[in-house]
Formats: sequence, structure tokens, C-alpha cells
Amino acid sequence: MNPRTVTLAALLTLALDASLEAARSQLISRPVPTEDLVERGRAAFTVSCGFCHGIDARGGEGGPDLVRSEMMLNDEGGDLLGPFLQVGRPDLGMPPFQLSDSEVADLAGFVRAQSQAVINRRLYVIQNVVTGDADRGRAYFNGEGGCGGCHDPAGDLAGVASRFDPPGLLNRFLYPGRGRGGARPLSREATVTPAGGAPVSGTLEYLDDFNVAIRDANGNYRSFSRDAAAVDVDDPYAAHVDLLGRYTDDDIHDLITYLVTLE
Repeated sequence: MNPRTVTLAALLTLALDASLEAARSQLISRPVPTEDLVERGRAAFTVSCGFCHGIDARGGEGGPDLVRSEMMLNDEGGDLLGPFLQVGRPDLGMPPFQLSDSEVADLAGFVRAQSQAVINRRLYVIQNVVTGDADRGRAYFNGEGGCGGCHDPAGDLAGVASRFDPPGLLNRFLYPGRGRGGARPLSREATVTPAGGAPVSGTLEYLDDFNVAIRDANGNYRSFSRDAAAVDVDDPYAAHVDLLGRYTDDDIHDLITYLVTLE
């Protein structure tokens, strides 16, 4: 690979990251709308805009997401929103609104607060996920869910509640086979048998409909075309993936509520 190409690509990536960070910092560093203004704007938005744009301004019945709207991201106190509301978009089913300057400022403040909350992850609040029934969770674990066939509350799951907080357990349900926090996949083993060749086993590095790659015991990266090789993946999380299409939200919360008792 041309070293100059790598350098230019790296510079482009740095420039893009810097541009995104500048936009992020600009929005967060702008004055935060006051609490009373946001609440007035929330009340007005719910009545006049919530049906189409959703009560949180992130899109609803036919109305687009305003939290990421370019116009709203550039709006200052309603200077762009006000003229737009006076005209509306009748061709798309949005009538004009005749509002006072203070009413427009309230709406703009509410949307600005929503945008800042989305961008500033420090403001994220994780909701309580321990909302199920522990007894139902235990019954599901030992029955329909089939969890007891592989897991033992007194064995591998002993003390699981002290190792993972409830959102961490939820993450394990939604992203089976991924590391703590869902950041990256845990390793899987695979055997690839090329047409007319000997099987090759190792850690699965890549797999799609066209190619497969493994890293063998010597650390060598081996890539194969799937139209000329058979692939057998040893996936210990296959049963968890299968559950994603079977259990309901209530099942998940019941299981979590049961698992947090395994201290």
C-alpha cells in the first residue's frame, strides 16, 4: 500500500473527526435553555407538534425527526423556526402556525434541549430495567427459555448479580456473544474445509455470504471464498441468538429480575 495514501487517509479521518467534534462542542457549549422555558416548550410541543413529530421531537406519525434537523441545529431562539412556522409545508400536510415570538422561542428551546441531551452522553439516564417478576423469571429460566439446560444458578451464574449491573445483563440479552458492554465480539472457533483440501481450524476472524477468514493455531490469517469451501462455526451463543426471536420484553425483564437475585 502506498504510504502517501495511508497518510492522506489518516489526515482525512482526523479532519472529519475534528469537524464532527467541533459541531458537537458548538451545540453543547451554546447556552442551555432554562428549565421553565423548556417545560413551556414541551407543553406547547406536545399539543401542537407531538402527534406528527413525536412527544420527544424525534419523529412520529409522518413528521420528521427535529432533534437532528439541520434547520433546528442552526436555529437560535426561534430565528429560523418562526418564519418556517408562518409558512408551514402544506404540500406535506403541515399547516402554517401563527405564534407569538415567545411561543416560538419556547418551542425552539425545547427542541434545543432535546438535541443537546442526545449529543451530550453525560446527560443520559439509564432507565430501571428491573421491572419484572423474579418468580416468573425463574420459571422461564427453568422452563420455556431453556436456560437451565446450559446454565446453573449455583454454578456459572453464582454471583452474576455482583459481576454485572442490571443494564449490563440486559446488554447480554440483546447482544449475545459480545464482550462486556457489547463493545466487541467474543471469539468463536470455526473449521473451513476447502474443496479437495484438508480442513483448517482456528479462531473466526471474518464471515459473510462470500468470504470466510480464520486465524490458525500458528497465528496465520487464512481467507477462503465460501463458494469453494464448507464452513462449520462452533458458536456457543447460538441458543441465545435463537432466543431473540422468541422471548418477549416481559420475558427479558422477568429474567433480569430473577438474575439480580443471584448475588
